[in-house]
Amino acid sequence: MRSFLGRDILSLQDFERHEYFRVFEVAALLEPYARDRRNGDLLKHKTLVTAFYQPSTRTRLATEAAMHRLGGHVTGFSDAKMTRAGDFYQESIQDTFKMLEYYGDVIAIRHFQQGAPAEAAEHVSVPIINCGDGWGEHPTQVITDLLTIYREKGTLDGLTWILIGDMRMRTMHSITYALSKFDVKAYVISPPEMSLTDEHKTRITDMGLRWEEKEHIDQVIGEADVIYMEPVVQPDYTKSREEVPDQKGLTPANYQVTRKLLFEKAKPDSIVLHSLPRQDELLPDVDKTRHQRYWVEAYNGVLSRMALLALILGAVE
Repeated sequence: MRSFLGRDILSLQDFERHEYFRVFEVAALLEPYARDRRNGDLLKHKTLVTAFYQPSTRTRLATEAAMHRLGGHVTGFSDAKMTRAGDFYQESIQDTFKMLEYYGDVIAIRHFQQGAPAEAAEHVSVPIINCGDGWGEHPTQVITDLLTIYREKGTLDGLTWILIGDMRMRTMHSITYALSKFDVKAYVISPPEMSLTDEHKTRITDMGLRWEEKEHIDQVIGEADVIYMEPVVQPDYTKSREEVPDQKGLTPANYQVTRKLLFEKAKPDSIVLHSLPRQDELLPDVDKTRHQRYWVEAYNGVLSRMALLALILGAVE
């Protein structure tokens, strides 16, 4: 197995099956820090730099919390407009990250430009973690998703997934790459204008993912072990920030998961995941059902990122 030491986490296209399980093993090893709400000293001599050019709640805070739980230090920015990278100067990624590499031992970046984390990685000597790049990928979210399913189901093989929502989303790209490493079937449900590109369809088929497009969740919800959701009412992820419009669209029933639908048609042990935030595609009445696991993911997001940081920074082999 390739060493994680000093490694960039940019894409899940080349992430191997056994590497997911190694992350899960380390997450279990480090779980007492999160479970007992205490900070250790495993990374006490290390510093994480966060460079977030787009708004973030869960990803940034979970990554920072993971570093704190392991005794490390955190610096960085959560609004590029408060830096020279986002004001009048619009400093280049190359210049910004050549500077940031001297401020810490690992850099977590979220950017509205697809490919920005990979570009940053070309210019620095410290590891880069992609925390979302435009419509590109979101590796740490999907590692969290798979950790959640593995802990709930005890396996990642033999499951049927529904991927529902905007398939242009970076999470949807990363999840399809990840699922190609396991014996699963995926149903893909999205509005035509938000479907997977032909290039992506060819890529995941060549990678070995068994998948099929459907028009309405009613058609397949009875088969699903995992219902993996994103909104179809979305901001433009190629912008650094987008304010709410005067009129938001509503989610058609094709792409909605409701308590009634789950009660009447879903498997009793099916699981609903959503990276959040949500619109009306996932109503609050689902929150207290046995299917909900998106709040559980908040906890698992700290575990997965603790594991990645410990591996990348050499605290665990």
